[in-house]
Amino acid sequence: MPKLKTHKATIKRFRYTGAKKIRRRKAGQDHFNARESGKITKLKRRDVNAHKTSVKTIKKLTPYS
Repeated sequence: MPKLKTHKATIKRFRYTGAKKIRRRKAGQDHFNARESGKITKLKRRDVNAHKTSVKTIKKLTPYS
């Protein structure tokens, strides 16, 4: 079976940490943030771990597996 090509958009959206976890940005940061409370706005800036059901797919699309 031939090698899969690297999916460039996946590399831009996800980061690997040293603890073998994959981090992603939270959604909904682009606009309409003035109506959000300060607490919600601050929480949106943080990265979170990718869900464990999608980790297998992310690893398949990136060369760092």
